[in-house]
Amino acid sequence: MYISKNEVRIYNKAIKNNSIKTITTLTEKRGGVTLDEKEKKKILEKAKKFFRDTIAESHKKNTKKLVKLSEFKINPFLITYLSNYLTGNNEPISIAKALIYPRVLGTSINTSFGSRIQEFCHSVLEGFASTTSGIDIEFIDATDGRRKYCQIKAGPNTINKDDVETIAEHFKSVKNLARTNGLKLQFDDLIVGVLYGNKNQLSAHYKRIENDYQYNVIIGQEFWYRITGDESFYGDLINAFGQVAEEADSTKLLNDTIKSLAENIKNSDEFGHLFK
Repeated sequence: MYISKNEVRIYNKAIKNNSIKTITTLTEKRGGVTLDEKEKKKILEKAKKFFRDTIAESHKKNTKKLVKLSEFKINPFLITYLSNYLTGNNEPISIAKALIYPRVLGTSINTSFGSRIQEFCHSVLEGFASTTSGIDIEFIDATDGRRKYCQIKAGPNTINKDDVETIAEHFKSVKNLARTNGLKLQFDDLIVGVLYGNKNQLSAHYKRIENDYQYNVIIGQEFWYRITGDESFYGDLINAFGQVAEEADSTKLLNDTIKSLAENIKNSDEFGHLFK
């Protein structure tokens, strides 16, 4: 079952006005909120556009920069070992591959995705955007029908020690604001939502949020279920990104970048002596 847009508007108004009777009626009627197929499809299409226009394009742009040795922090004790480990030799082209592959297949795109979470919220989850300071999105939880105030994070390892304190301070401010405005806010109405991963992958920093501050961290499949009411939506989102990936054959770009870097390696002061 899904809740209509009109019921969502009624529910949101009821929350704002603290109309317990209306809230209870809607929650008992539906047992939580499930987005209709049109709304879910809209999120998936926006996610694909975000991935195509923002993540994939940034990835290509960053790849093009890697023709220069100055783009890498090279450990001279390890690079020839890694080159031989990868290809069986330490020719310039092999050293170039040993430098470029880890960057373009790991660090670069993960960093790009993690640093663009606010853009993701703005473009993909704009329908849930929050006007509350320190909160990224608000939504009606499919599991209990209550409004959740959520900070969004990318993945299970994307926050540090300082982020934990910042999150706690933001949530403290929200609780104070709710108290001032007479809003009946429960402790588990404040959550951290993690876009991908599963519970056992959460870093120690996320666990501190739960253990030291008692705020729920909802990750991956469960997070998307709570927003959409669809247990398969997380898989649909992964598949949507996969469809964009099929468009992203950058073999030529990657090979050209490797060749250019190899030429720079061959003529560099740092490695040139290896090839004379």
